[in-house]
Amino acid sequence: MDISTLKEAGLTEGEIKVYLALLELGSSTTGPIVEKSRIARSIIYQILEKLMQKGLVSVITKEKTKYFQAAEPNKILDYIDEREERLQENKEMIEKLLPELELKQKMAVKSATNMYFGYKGIRTAHEHLYLKLKKGESYDYMGVPAFQPEEQHLYWKRDHVRRIKAKIKTRILFNIDADQNTLKNRNSYWGVDARYMPEGIRTPACFAIFKDTTIIILQSPHALAVEIINQDIADSFQAYFEEFWKRSEPFKPNP
Repeated sequence: MDISTLKEAGLTEGEIKVYLALLELGSSTTGPIVEKSRIARSIIYQILEKLMQKGLVSVITKEKTKYFQAAEPNKILDYIDEREERLQENKEMIEKLLPELELKQKMAVKSATNMYFGYKGIRTAHEHLYLKLKKGESYDYMGVPAFQPEEQHLYWKRDHVRRIKAKIKTRILFNIDADQNTLKNRNSYWGVDARYMPEGIRTPACFAIFKDTTIIILQSPHALAVEIINQDIADSFQAYFEEFWKRSEPFKPNP
């Protein structure tokens, strides 16, 4: 007999074996049930209890001995109907809970902080943007310092070539004391809008912002980068950047 349909109805293999055994035995004590179903004696009462809860087995006591009997097979349909009703009730309860569950998911803060040392460390942190940004997206830098070692300038030039191949754009706000030739060079690349920070604003550290990531970069006295992965923090720094960007002006080199 194919018992897969009974399994799909919600009965376990053990329950099916016991129920089928009782159909053949009629009213019976546990001994013949164990022998017929080949279910271990240690769990036979547990299975019979579950079948009684499902309305598929009844029990009577005669002379202090329990006799179990299978309910009519059509009772399986009643059990399925009751199970479907409970599932529908559970579905409706879950539907009511969904807004609360979704809110909890949104409130879960996914955060990580990483530190990188030296100029190679700064480059490692910076290059994480290529793992997160897609073609047509962009990243922002603000507070870029005037001084950077020549090797770092050479790195940025190579990186702009890579950025162009990836079709990623960037906006850069340099500190006011940055050399004009540096801004001229950066603006010569596709997808770059490099400007000076608004008058009177200068930061020892610079900040890169993309997606859920903020990188705080300090060039001297010891080069290091602190990478913060947190959407709320990234959104906060992005808001600062947008405010400074509004107050900045397109770069125009002095004659």
